[in-house]
Formats: sequence, C-alpha cells, structure tokens
Amino acid sequence: MEIQTVRIEKPEAINFILGQSHFIKTVEDLHEALVNAVPGIKFGVAFCEASGKCLVRWSGTDEAMIELAKANALAVGAGHSFIIFLGEGFFPINVLNAVKSVPEVARVFCATANPTEVLVAQTEQGRGILGVVDGSAPQGVEADEDIAWRKSFLRKIGYKIG
Repeated sequence: MEIQTVRIEKPEAINFILGQSHFIKTVEDLHEALVNAVPGIKFGVAFCEASGKCLVRWSGTDEAMIELAKANALAVGAGHSFIIFLGEGFFPINVLNAVKSVPEVARVFCATANPTEVLVAQTEQGRGILGVVDGSAPQGVEADEDIAWRKSFLRKIGYKIG
C-alpha cells in the first residue's frame, strides 16, 4: 500500500464538499438536493464510479464549478468519492444537511474553502480516502479580543443576530 497526498486545486474563495457514497445515482440525487436546498445555486459535482466503466460522473449548474469538480475528482481518484464545488457566494452551511440527507451519502470528509490535502491510499485494487488535512494547524488559543472579533464577525455576515 502506498499513501499519497492530493491537493485540492481551486480558487481561494471557492468552497467545496468532499464525501463518499455508494451508488451511481449519487450524481443526480446530489444535484437535486442542492437545487432544492438553495434555488439558483451555482455548483459542480463529480462522482468516482467504483465499478462498471469506473468513470467520473458529473452534473451541475455552473461550467467553471463542473470543470473543477471533474478535475479534482479525477485527481483524487478514490472509488465512490464525490466532490461538490460551490460557486462564489454559496456556502456549505446552506447545503450540508441536504447533502448528508441523500440516501447514498455514507460520509462527508470536509466542507471548506481552506487549502486542503486529501490523504489517499493506493492498493492493488484501487484508491481510498484515508482523511483530509483541512487548512492550517492552530497557532494558539483565542483570547478575549479574539472571542469579541468572532462574535462580531458572525453577526456582521448575518449568521447570528443580536
């Protein structure tokens, strides 16, 4: 077995969701879940089929996000993995429960805009995701002024009130 690191390639502001599922209809069901959760959402989704033709299956509403999804799914290359790229201004917090509610979804590894590396195991049979490195390591523990900034920021962007 060989362990490899695959960096997710994307523009800095773009969020994505990386997960694992179990059936070819994942692409269509994820598409439906996303458009039902946020009407007008811009996204691309790609799914690595793990049997049959073993193709990267894809769908979406935004050509640039679709291309990111296809390229990154192919780079990760792990059976039954999926990746969703959300257009700028769309965020995982608004769709994550819908994604997790899709019956085929077995696991979500991450939902982030951070620089991300995927740890992939390569065996004779194929590839599997071991985990992810999402962003950077902590630089310390927040102080009172950091708590105040966090609370202010969440209210400024509309995720908390009062």
